[in-house]
Amino acid sequence: MKKVLKSKFEAVGSRESNEPRLLGSIVEEMLHGDSPLAVGYRQYIASQENGEVEEQGLKPNTHIGVNLKTLLRKDRQAKAGKNYVGVLSRDVECDEFLYDEHFTFIEMPPKPPVKHNPKVFDGKRISITRRDDGTYRPNFKPMHIGGSLTLARYVYEVYIELCEGLSGLIEEG
Repeated sequence: MKKVLKSKFEAVGSRESNEPRLLGSIVEEMLHGDSPLAVGYRQYIASQENGEVEEQGLKPNTHIGVNLKTLLRKDRQAKAGKNYVGVLSRDVECDEFLYDEHFTFIEMPPKPPVKHNPKVFDGKRISITRRDDGTYRPNFKPMHIGGSLTLARYVYEVYIELCEGLSGLIEEG
């Protein structure tokens, strides 16, 4: 006696019957799902309806059936949903009848972080940083209590470091 295996896959036809469906209805069902393509498509449509595409000076276009070569820094292949910063260039120009679109994407190296508020003095008890507007700010370091450290000794050491740190930064009148 033969066993009949049930298929786990749903037929391409409609869910109610096994009749074929129009391609438009399949695409419509796909675009209303939770896939990254559907989410991106809905965001694009919303930005078009709000006029954001025109406000940003973007000119939307779709290149169908292109060859894309990617030169990525860390990933071997582009990952779905991950944004990459780089340069996209069109490699092949179109002749009248010979049309072979080929693009190359080169990922740019990450920019080093810009250090804000650099230290201009680094002592044992305090450090002094310079802000973007040119002002200086003394910052206390964590205070470790113990040993021969007393309140008077701590205050004196902070005073000495403030004088050392600010002596080259502030001109005395």
